Amino acid sequence: MKTHARAVIIGGGVVGCSVLYHLAKIGWTDLLLLDKDELTSGSTWHAAGGVTTLNSDANVSRLQKYTFDLYRELEAATGQSCGIHHNGGFYLAASDGQMDFLKLIHSRARYLGMQTELIPVSEAKKNNPLIAEEFFKGALWREDGGHVDPWLVTQAYVAAARAMGAEVQRHTKVTALTQRADGTWDVATPKGTIHAEHVVNAGGLWAREVGRMVGLTVPLLAFEHHYIVTDPVPELAGREREIINTSDFTGEIYLRQEGQGVLLGTYEQASVPWAVDGTPDDFHSQLLPNDLERISPELERGFRHFPALAKVGLRKVINGPFTFAPDGNPLVGPVKGLPNYWLACGVMAGFSQGGGIGLVLSRWMDRGDPGQDVLAMDAARFGAFATPRYTRIKTEENYRRRFRLAYPNEEMPAARPFRRTPVYDRLRERGAVFGANFGLENALWFAPPGVEPVEEPTYRRSNAFPHVRAECHAVRTNVGLYETSNYAKYEVTGRGARRWLDRVFACRIPRPGRMAIAPMLNEAGRIMGDLSIACIAEDRYLIVGSGFAEAFHMRWFWRQRPPEDVFVRSACSTLTGFALSGPRSRDVLAKVASADVSNDAFRFFAVKEMAVGMSPALVQRAGFTGELGYEIWVTPDYQLQLFEDLVAAGEEFGMALYGGRAISSLRLEKNYGSFNRDFRPDYTPGETGLDAFVDFAKEADFTGRAAALAEREKGPARRFVTFAVDAPHADVVGYEVVLKDGRPVGHVTSGGYGHWVGRSLAVGYLPAALARDGEVFAIDILGENCRAVVTARALHDPDGLRLRA
Repeated sequence: MKTHARAVIIGGGVVGCSVLYHLAKIGWTDLLLLDKDELTSGSTWHAAGGVTTLNSDANVSRLQKYTFDLYRELEAATGQSCGIHHNGGFYLAASDGQMDFLKLIHSRARYLGMQTELIPVSEAKKNNPLIAEEFFKGALWREDGGHVDPWLVTQAYVAAARAMGAEVQRHTKVTALTQRADGTWDVATPKGTIHAEHVVNAGGLWAREVGRMVGLTVPLLAFEHHYIVTDPVPELAGREREIINTSDFTGEIYLRQEGQGVLLGTYEQASVPWAVDGTPDDFHSQLLPNDLERISPELERGFRHFPALAKVGLRKVINGPFTFAPDGNPLVGPVKGLPNYWLACGVMAGFSQGGGIGLVLSRWMDRGDPGQDVLAMDAARFGAFATPRYTRIKTEENYRRRFRLAYPNEEMPAARPFRRTPVYDRLRERGAVFGANFGLENALWFAPPGVEPVEEPTYRRSNAFPHVRAECHAVRTNVGLYETSNYAKYEVTGRGARRWLDRVFACRIPRPGRMAIAPMLNEAGRIMGDLSIACIAEDRYLIVGSGFAEAFHMRWFWRQRPPEDVFVRSACSTLTGFALSGPRSRDVLAKVASADVSNDAFRFFAVKEMAVGMSPALVQRAGFTGELGYEIWVTPDYQLQLFEDLVAAGEEFGMALYGGRAISSLRLEKNYGSFNRDFRPDYTPGETGLDAFVDFAKEADFTGRAAALAEREKGPARRFVTFAVDAPHADVVGYEVVLKDGRPVGHVTSGGYGHWVGRSLAVGYLPAALARDGEVFAIDILGENCRAVVTARALHDPDGLRLRA
């Protein structure tokens, strides 16, 4: 066995073998994959092998389509079959909500260039005669997808990788991982030690153990998962082609043809986690004891919905473990503080996602960037809050809901409330309906007295609509108070802080007492963050951004290599705060502030340390509502007192509490985009409009400068725009298609109802040549093509006079 490798991939399942293949394909040599037993002997060998392009994240859907298309490429490259059954798929809807979901998926598919069609159940039954029509309202057909042979696919990856020089060692257990001072790794095995530049944890069932070798807690857990294979089904005899793969949301059933029988699987409510404390070392190519009684409620529904299956016997029962992350998506990418250590695990849908994961991870390892937005799979979406107990609770919830719809306004209840600020109970007493952001509770809206603080899950406008409207009107006409603790906060201090920040951020770094909008780019000139930066002193800065991105941005800061005289730390748990917003916000603040907050003394984008009521605070004149406003930051021990002082000061002005739903409405009325929803690593400064905040003239060679300059000279290919939409029935969710003369030309990224302007609004991207004020388009919203007009100027206060009042 070799003693040196550029990369060692640990794990010989479909994901590890895909990573090996993709690294070899981009030209990496000296590659070694190690498996402690045989290839596929963990979860891969007993997988059903289903392939689908359906995912709640549009970018993951795109990678899943890549995976399916790749199988043909592998067959051509190796001459080996992947056992491809390209029979597409049906999704069956039994309720109006499920039909709305299918309509949304169809709209997204049009944007992504995937072939789908909404069809009546009677049409679906022609291609799957097992369906009992009376249980369903409609169906979505997709052309992409089907199923493959797990063993053949894995062997094809390996054959193609070996042909390009990669090496595979079976029966070679990794016993220790030790990092050298230069960031390379010593990979210890019973056969000897390999010195590797990079290590990939594709350990599957053993990914936690591989993580523990480097002191990392990987948030995933395995669950027992059943599927059955029936005896031959008479209704399938004599058919020229297999039935189309079918998913039944209500029945929590997926099925496909297997020979002349049917393979049927379920995600049962009585879920059972497996090997909670650690995967047995000797568990290879094994199954778990069958427990059909546990899945009997789901089987009974399946037999009602597909009655022919109740009349035949069972040929085979499979119960094997698969790993899940807390939200069901994979864990992919680098890890802060562990140079050249990469994750590719938690991949439950390995045959739908394995190819895409290999593609993006190989780019990431080679170029330092995955080449496209993979935030939905990035391991940095979880922070320290993802403890083993939290992981168990959330993975159990996710498993039970695997085939249940998650509505866009629905908040999952498990492991909540978990992270709470001191003011949590006070907000709850006032009717707050909470969501969770990076595990932290934050108010979405407030139910007035007599209204139950519960939001109905829907793809349309919910019962929160009138109450959010009232909050928006309070902010626009008077004054509102919002807790901002769910924002991510970072402190950068030290003598070299300004010099380092000048390289990390594309903006001009503000002087003491000032703040600025701060775009952060990667080397390719794409958006890594849309933050604000406040200079408190020459050696002290506060950076504020999206709460979900705390670990994502801390990893990016770490990668930018702060010098010894710069100190970067997350202040997410050590700073709490409030936003005070609206035309009377200055009046409220003036009653409790120790400093002069008049417009002349405290201008827009100013920052000051002062007492607010009894509490020492940092106050910024800024906000996200488009109104005069302030953000007030204190340490958690002062937050409750600050809340009481602000509420008392605002009483004479009728100050209202408002939540995140109102912010979404208010920012859309100002044409403001939001990181993660609208500004992601797929987009550039010129496309997003954030180039207005890029300081191209500064001396510092900031990350992404060359790419941003090249774009400025050439012009962006597409532009971020706001649409006023004629949509009386619903608002956009995100990634619906934008049509011009019936042809897809763009997509939306987010939207909602503008309660002050009285319009449905959407934001998204169009080709630059079409992104003109007043240009008319259509957006497919839940199956209706709604007229949408580009509005280049914000519908509310387009000149920003109220911000600066």
